[in-house]
Amino acid sequence: QVQLVESGGGLVQPGGSLLLSCAYSGFSLDDDPVGWFRQAPGKEREGVACISRSAIATNYADSVKGRFTISGDNRKKTVNLQMTSLKPEDTAIYYCAKVSAFYATGCLPPATQAYWGQGTQVTVSS
Repeated sequence: QVQLVESGGGLVQPGGSLLLSCAYSGFSLDDDPVGWFRQAPGKEREGVACISRSAIATNYADSVKGRFTISGDNRKKTVNLQMTSLKPEDTAIYYCAKVSAFYATGCLPPATQAYWGQGTQVTVSS
């Protein structure tokens, strides 16, 4: 049974940092890519960062390049998202997911709800 649980969200001032963690079970990062997504109030869900099988490659949305870093550890069964230089527009619920495919410019979110975590709220505000 696939499970993903996000943690690490919270309230942070602009320019600050947060480390989000996605603890997963029921699959292996050696076999399946993982992605971080976010959804702000009134907006569509968007991809933030993805990591390929075996953590060989990563990709990022243009809006977070140079500020966010995705990493994976299959021994610990975690995929982290280090977020720095946070901006108010980064405010959203952040989700991790076992994605269906990894591409050079993004990843394909899963159609199955079971492959999503429950989300963690990130609020960037002074």
